[in-house]
Amino acid sequence: MEKQRVLVVDDDREIVNAIAINLRNEGYEALKAYDGLQALDIISTQKVQLIILDVMMPKLDGLSTTLKIREEKNIPIIILSAKSEDTDKVLGLSMGADDYVTKPFNSMELMARVKSQLRRYLSLGDVNIGSRSNLLQSGGLCFDLESHTLTVDGELVKLTATETRIVELLMHSPGRIFPAEEIYERVWEAPAYGVENTVMVHIRRIREKIEINPKEPKYLKVVWGIGYKIEKI
Repeated sequence: MEKQRVLVVDDDREIVNAIAINLRNEGYEALKAYDGLQALDIISTQKVQLIILDVMMPKLDGLSTTLKIREEKNIPIIILSAKSEDTDKVLGLSMGADDYVTKPFNSMELMARVKSQLRRYLSLGDVNIGSRSNLLQSGGLCFDLESHTLTVDGELVKLTATETRIVELLMHSPGRIFPAEEIYERVWEAPAYGVENTVMVHIRRIREKIEINPKEPKYLKVVWGIGYKIEKI
């Protein structure tokens, strides 16, 4: 079986080497880059299943690199940063990152997040999910459980792996309100502590992709103080 390949991008070579060792110990293949431009070169020529990406780097920073990657690819991205403020986390997630780890980080926690992201991303390619008729629908929204694709009024919507999981979860139970903590635990497969901002940013990104007017959503609703739901139409 081919090893899953993880690209580690940080201008601190010691951090890159330490993460690479942990990845290899977990059975992954580790690729290394030391700035955003190197990272873009690697993913344009090699198949990569996940990227661990530092924010502060020379030549091209992590947030700009994330934006460039998201123009073409839905590879899971875990952002690393020495900044722990919520505003920095929100910014990284808004740019298209799937998760955020603050330096200094616990290596076991980082590996757990890597495994969670890879499970989610790789499962989207599972061709044995069900028949083509296995669709979840609400109004003009249609989620195909086999191809893991979402269409709105027949138009394909480009979602990241994390966004896809959130949409699938909500569309399985249209009308049901899901608290942010439950969404996080079921999608990220990790305990939920102070996750409101993380979930909120992903919901906002999905809404911008599926709603004609995101400020007056038809499908993806916030129930203030309780959670989020896909409207039953």
